[in-house]
This record gives sequence, structure tokens and C-alpha cells, in this order.
Amino acid sequence: MKQLVQLSHASRLLNHGPTVIVTSAHQARRNVMSAAWSMPVEFTPPRIAIVIDKNTFSRELIAASGTFAINIPGRALADLTYAVGSVSGREGDKFERWKIATTNGPMLGLPLLDDCIAWMECRLISEPHTQDAYDTCFAEVVSAAADDRVFANGRWSFRADNAELHTLHHLGAGNFAVSDAMIRAKALD
Repeated sequence: MKQLVQLSHASRLLNHGPTVIVTSAHQARRNVMSAAWSMPVEFTPPRIAIVIDKNTFSRELIAASGTFAINIPGRALADLTYAVGSVSGREGDKFERWKIATTNGPMLGLPLLDDCIAWMECRLISEPHTQDAYDTCFAEVVSAAADDRVFANGRWSFRADNAELHTLHHLGAGNFAVSDAMIRAKALD
């Protein structure tokens, strides 16, 4: 059900501010964590910013490999999203602990969560003057895909018949809001 997303539309996967799951790998080590703060910052080439604490295991793997993936979970993955964001990867392999099924990404071979609704493989943009001081990482999106039941033709489509695929928005302490409905604005005269 994955369909390639044109890189010119990749920023639209993050435009509405969903909670994301970050996957990273370097050599034989890998990790998965949740992140609430991410956003597109450039259209062409598509670039994003994401906040990943510099003291985390994920950040260590990202710094070593120069890559990471963004996985966008839907409502059905609320419990897993909370779980992977609540435990350090230094305490054990979270993929094994929660039996998380993955597929290797097409460009960078990063683990992409099978049950997510959208995926982006990213190459870290080196920012030596800020990366040691701040938690924000900048990256270029090098591949993107989405579940066509909820993202097609470069647009999200949240409907009653795909409610389990609606994106999560972190409110803190394990609470999430869900993109529940879409409205279409009318042009003002």
C-alpha cells in the first residue's frame, strides 16, 4: 500500500505537525524513538528540522551514521508511539521488545516501521556551529512514501473510513489529539 511521494510534496507529510517516530541505525546498533517537534523548512530540495535531545541514544546513532528516518504513525499506533518515546534504547532493543516490524528504506536502508502511514529517509545536514549546542537537527529528505488510503496526490485525506490512519499530535503525558476531520476553506470576497 506504500506509494512513492514526489519529493516536491514531501514537506506536506509534516505540514500539519504530527508526532513522528524516528528510527536510526549505525553498524549493528539501531533505535526507535518518538518526537513531537518536527517541521519542513525548505521545499526544494525538501529539508526538515526535528528536535532530538543531544544526550539520547538516537542522537548518538544519527551523529555516527549521518542518517535517520521519520515514520508517521496513525491513531492505531498511539500506544506504541508513547512506549518508544518513554524508554531509552540504551536499555535494550525496542524493536525486539515490542516486536516492531520494519522494512529497509529504499535509499538509505534505514528501518521503516511497517505499520506507519508515511515514511521519509533523511540525510543529516552537518551544522557544526549548532549541533553541539542545540537539540535541533536539520536534514534533507532523500526518499518519501505514504499509505495511499490517507495521503494521495500530494495531500492528506482524513475521512471516517480511514480513522485508524489519522495522524497523532502529542499533548504531553501520553495524551494525543487526532486529526479527526478536514474542512475546506472558502475564498473570502
